[in-house]
Amino acid sequence: MKVIDELADEDLLRAHVDGDEHAFAELVHRHRDRLWAIALRTMRNPEEAADALQDAYISAFRRAASFRGDAKVTTWLHRIVVNACLDRIRRNKVRRADPLPDDPDRAAMLATTDLDHSDQIAQRDRKALIAEALGQLNPDQRAALVLVDMEGYRVEEAAIILGCAPGTVKSRCFRGRAKLLPLVQHLKESDPW
Repeated sequence: MKVIDELADEDLLRAHVDGDEHAFAELVHRHRDRLWAIALRTMRNPEEAADALQDAYISAFRRAASFRGDAKVTTWLHRIVVNACLDRIRRNKVRRADPLPDDPDRAAMLATTDLDHSDQIAQRDRKALIAEALGQLNPDQRAALVLVDMEGYRVEEAAIILGCAPGTVKSRCFRGRAKLLPLVQHLKESDPW
């Protein structure tokens, strides 16, 4: 038998369904960075993203036996994460409460120690403006743009993840970009590079 970290994703999911207590953890470990990036970009708040990702992991863990194999396991996982994020966004609209700002850019600032202070501030401001602009999109458009423009998925893959037709993804991206452009155009014009 293969060592667990040598198994394909489909085999890991099957092993999890068959009762292997380490298989699901290995599957999550393999894909956690990309799943986190999708959750964070969709939610725009690290705490909310972490909660949505936790919901997604629980859902995937419990529903693993329902995986039909129509798509890759990664596509299935990404769809569960996006759905968990969209569910959380919809729930939060009902009970709107803005959390106190922590300092979500601290990690980014620490990672860019070679930039001088004014460059760090400009970069942080740029990220904040982009995040604010993304927040003005509806959740479906934001999810489509995150997957296609930020994560680099093909339209067809994003459609599978979002559970809609490729034309719907294209439409959401087109409308989202049209709404974003006037909100971020000044960033491109003022960019010295």
